[in-house]
Amino acid sequence: MIENLTLNDGHALPAIGFGTYPLRGEECYSAVRSALDAGYRLIDSAVNYGNEEEVGRAVREWLADTGTARDEVTVQTKLPGRHHGFEAALASGRESLAALGLDRIDVLLIHWPNPSVGKYHEAWRALLELREQGVVRTVGTSNFTQEHLARIIGETGVTPAINQIELHPYFPQAQMRAEHARLGIVTQAWSPLGKRSAPFEVGAVADAARTHAVTPAQVILRWHHQLGSVPLPKSARPERQAANLDIGGFALTDAEVAAISALGKPDGRLFDGDPDRHEEM
Repeated sequence: MIENLTLNDGHALPAIGFGTYPLRGEECYSAVRSALDAGYRLIDSAVNYGNEEEVGRAVREWLADTGTARDEVTVQTKLPGRHHGFEAALASGRESLAALGLDRIDVLLIHWPNPSVGKYHEAWRALLELREQGVVRTVGTSNFTQEHLARIIGETGVTPAINQIELHPYFPQAQMRAEHARLGIVTQAWSPLGKRSAPFEVGAVADAARTHAVTPAQVILRWHHQLGSVPLPKSARPERQAANLDIGGFALTDAEVAAISALGKPDGRLFDGDPDRHEEM
């Protein structure tokens, strides 16, 4: 059973979610269905993933087929950089709602701040308006730095409920996690295993996996959980989806958590994704 975290807006968020990038088409639909069957109750999408329609269809049909209440599943998506203007962001949010085909967007995040464009603060105001209109339930950000967060909070007095950032053993983001804790923001982790660079065979991870008789991926996802991070692993394979979700039966020691965190590198990003420079439209 996945436990829930309470967000700063009073709503609940599952402590682990299912990532859908780069799944598309029927592969995406099938993967989301099997993830829901496995027990995932947080599904992550984005306009730029090009899969909102498949995600929405999978969720709608699974809810209907299983008789599960709509409130049991949290669907989140992300606003692209090309829609950062206030009116454009309002329209984009409504377009995402239509693409998903749901009664609301549970969580809407600004995908990247794109600071050279300088309109992420307008996008934030639009998200707040969409929340007022009932289009969106919870609003947040993705890939925002301390400075980006400080600007939108300072201008609106509203703190994002979530900030989704790159976070894995080679890039543990201790400073951002501490800032989130100070502000009352829940940390979500994209690429939580580290993709092709996942340290499955590195001593700190492999040793813990042997000790607890679990997979290296389960060790890393449990590390996230004990750090207070909400990981969003992606897999199209039902057996791996189930294994990734099964992290409640063991706990890492403080020493094991510290050893995995110590794998962090100054250049540990998976690509040149520094939010002060990276632009994604």
